[in-house]
Amino acid sequence: MTRKTSHIRNFSIIAHIDHGKSTLADQFLLKTGTITEREFQNQLLDSMDLERERGITIRMHPVTIYYRGQGSGVRGQEEVTYELNLIDTPGHVDFSYEVSRSLAACEGVILLVDAFQGVQAQTVANAYLAMEHDLKIVPVLNKIDLQITRADAVIAEMETALGIDPAEVLRASGKAGIGIDEVLQAIVDRVPTPPGNPDDPLRALVYNSHFDVYRGVVIYVRVKEGRIAKGMKIKLMSTGNEHDVLEIGQFRPGMVPCSELIAGQVGYVMAQIKTLSDVHIGDTVTEAERAAVQALPGYKEPKPMVFSGLYPVNNHEFEDLREALGKLKLNDSSFTYQPENSEGLGFGFRCGFLGMLHREIIQQRIERDSGLDLVTTAPNVTYEVLKRDGEIVSIDNPQKVPDGGQIEEFREPIVKASFLVPSENIGDIMKLCTDRRGVFIRTEYLSPTRAIIVYEMPLAEVIYDLYDKLKSVTHGYGTMDYDILGFRAADLVRLDILVHGKRVDALSIIVHRAFADQRGRKLVKKLRGEIDRHMFEIALQAAIGSRIIARETIAPMRKNVTAKCYGGDITRKRKLWAKQAAGKKRMKQVGQVEIPQEAFLAVLESDQ
Repeated sequence: MTRKTSHIRNFSIIAHIDHGKSTLADQFLLKTGTITEREFQNQLLDSMDLERERGITIRMHPVTIYYRGQGSGVRGQEEVTYELNLIDTPGHVDFSYEVSRSLAACEGVILLVDAFQGVQAQTVANAYLAMEHDLKIVPVLNKIDLQITRADAVIAEMETALGIDPAEVLRASGKAGIGIDEVLQAIVDRVPTPPGNPDDPLRALVYNSHFDVYRGVVIYVRVKEGRIAKGMKIKLMSTGNEHDVLEIGQFRPGMVPCSELIAGQVGYVMAQIKTLSDVHIGDTVTEAERAAVQALPGYKEPKPMVFSGLYPVNNHEFEDLREALGKLKLNDSSFTYQPENSEGLGFGFRCGFLGMLHREIIQQRIERDSGLDLVTTAPNVTYEVLKRDGEIVSIDNPQKVPDGGQIEEFREPIVKASFLVPSENIGDIMKLCTDRRGVFIRTEYLSPTRAIIVYEMPLAEVIYDLYDKLKSVTHGYGTMDYDILGFRAADLVRLDILVHGKRVDALSIIVHRAFADQRGRKLVKKLRGEIDRHMFEIALQAAIGSRIIARETIAPMRKNVTAKCYGGDITRKRKLWAKQAAGKKRMKQVGQVEIPQEAFLAVLESDQ
């Protein structure tokens, strides 16, 4: 293990989805001998089943590699062993918070761009994120082994969109292993050495963590100042709790113990931390005896923008779900949850997510890791309501919307969405955004064939299916990224679904008044096909306040009570029909409508 901070480099790989981050990271491990040819497999750092199945990175993955490169020695230029700490990051817009966390632990980044697809929406967003963190950018053109590339045109795009000097761009192929040594040497030459004095009081940034069943909470740290060693008593500055360090180590790529970590190094710490709530991402670890005076800046808390209810199919699994959510929260601080109760679905949790993919991933991780079957309610974004008494209320659940008479102003979150699309699809994208209440801002041309279109539009219109529609109209070539701008007033209403005169809280949604009738008709029509017929008539209604805007009726099951009447006076049949009608009327007054679980699932699915 190196002991000089001048021989340490901390860097991250940032890029758009599917531009080859994980493949390049695999080649780094192979070229430096961190893994053998026998251990090598594609997406080695993507350890989750979900990541390997989807071919995307969901969680950041740290790894320490040792590289013998050219450096300044006692006798001038000579071979020096460098410790390179790589943090592989996700590329999807929903996981941009993971990217910002990893960048806080680095001094430089590799900005990876596909030699054919070129600069994409997330390439621009991540590059600006790196610039905000004041990191050194090493631009790399990946996939140069493809039969068809646009290398020169893509480098020109990088210069136009990001101001990158074409002379600094390296050409490589993660798949074919071309140019890997040049990229590693560029990291050594261009990325600055980490600041910090190993003799100062310990200050280490907690940038991630996970829960180990046998050893408790494992925290991932970047040591900014001082050193941390086995047996030391450490203190978590946010809570003041003290713990004895049982083991420290680095990811190579598995967890390998070491004797100490000094300023500039990245690794993990185990200190018998048993309670999940004791660890906060962005916290500062210091020494108990010689504590640092000031904590590190940490992270800006991510604000979940999409909310949805998670309910176990079997209500007795509520506590199992609570435990699963607690473990998941430990290494995903952008995810939030709190208990809630629904008449239709029983006990569950109101969960906050960064986006729709984030929501889908969380649900699948819980179902796989814990073996639970879950029902998710219709997703909605966070709204603000200004009440007539001046109070501003944050609404993450349609059930919390006050009565119409109390509302002075209903506000919704607005985003600035950037679309990077082929020039021939500009008209399609503009129509797509206009239909979703978008306001045009500007168009920039990266090249004669590609342009960036910027719109301001409601987040609620973005999260449902805009990404899918974008891919559809651009034949897969369009990409998007968005930033939250804030809240603005809009004509919004709560749409309720009434079954047999009773409001079903799990099916309530917040919609724009212009789309309320359409959404209401669609919901009740779908629900009619899912609820079984009862012995009495069932009315399905969509309502805004006390105004009914759509209705469907489920006809009752009828028994032929006159089947045994052969001939005779019609009055006998009329008596039997009247008696049946009276019975159905009584039944309608006291009868309960059974709404099957499948009905909730089908309606919520169709609403998305």
